[in-house]
Amino acid sequence: MENRDANGAPQYPGWSLPALKYLYEERKITASGHETSDTGPGIATSKDDYSLETYILSTNHYQIELLTNLNQVPEAGAIAVVSFPKPKGARVVLRECLRFCPDLISALQKYNRRVL
Repeated sequence: MENRDANGAPQYPGWSLPALKYLYEERKITASGHETSDTGPGIATSKDDYSLETYILSTNHYQIELLTNLNQVPEAGAIAVVSFPKPKGARVVLRECLRFCPDLISALQKYNRRVL
């Protein structure tokens, strides 16, 4: 999954700080998600550079990592509902992400609910 190069550095894509600032500060999103295991590109995280994750978490927001089937989500108009249940006695937190169809967005807009 990390697609390491000959020197062992992971070669996966990541967010840029300008893109994250636009989404969080101008578009006012609550969270961002991605398929990879880190917010930043592999080349940065291989150097222990987690500045993009630090930015998100320092703004009282969160991120969702290791998402799958993102190619099935519309480019615009989708809503994700995320929960973080922790089963009793578990050492890890499980997460469930549900994707709703654009029809739900139309219904919310009809009742003047804010949709990003």
